[in-house]
Amino acid sequence: MNVRIEASWKEVLQTEFDKPYFAKLTDFVREEYKHGRVYPPAGLIFNAFDLCPFSNVKVVLIGQDPYHEPGQAHGLCFSVNDGVQFPPSLLNIFKELKSDVGKEIPQSGNLSHWAEQGVLLLNATLTVREHQAGAHQGRGWEEFTDAVIRILSEKKDGLVFILWGSYAQSKAKLIDPKKHYILRSAHPSPLSAYRGFFGNHHFSLTNDYLSKTGKSIINW
Repeated sequence: MNVRIEASWKEVLQTEFDKPYFAKLTDFVREEYKHGRVYPPAGLIFNAFDLCPFSNVKVVLIGQDPYHEPGQAHGLCFSVNDGVQFPPSLLNIFKELKSDVGKEIPQSGNLSHWAEQGVLLLNATLTVREHQAGAHQGRGWEEFTDAVIRILSEKKDGLVFILWGSYAQSKAKLIDPKKHYILRSAHPSPLSAYRGFFGNHHFSLTNDYLSKTGKSIINW
């Protein structure tokens, strides 16, 4: 199957695109966009990959589902479009960022500048129906994104994997801990942020590791 995605990702993921599950997933997603409101906009489904080519990946931040309200999702986990009010989890991310590295809370919740520096902002499910969190779970996206994580673990060295919350932490089994640096904590959701997300220092720990391994640090 010919999928429109950044060239270096196309090369490493083509075997996934050619599998029967991906054809079935594609049919399902096309029908969803035809018959209802689905996020992100169709042209931004693979935005995380397009902004962060395979060759550039240094950090992988794993989310679960795109935002499901109008105007929010644009294909990057935890990120929202310019001018959109911060969802609670994103606001908590910015609070921890300020506490950890002193970065002031920004005007925009758009994290594209992280992606462009080598942070793959990967949701496990890449599409969602409007107002219906989790509506596209169990349709094949997880099989695809698990393959992405596995391929990154196998083909790259010295990546930082940031796993916030039990769902993201369940993906640790796909990652070789001998080759990569895995950071785990509670999720930034208001329900769990005070149970281990705040004070995790993941932003500074990521940059410390990147610096020690000879990579450029992330300007969060």
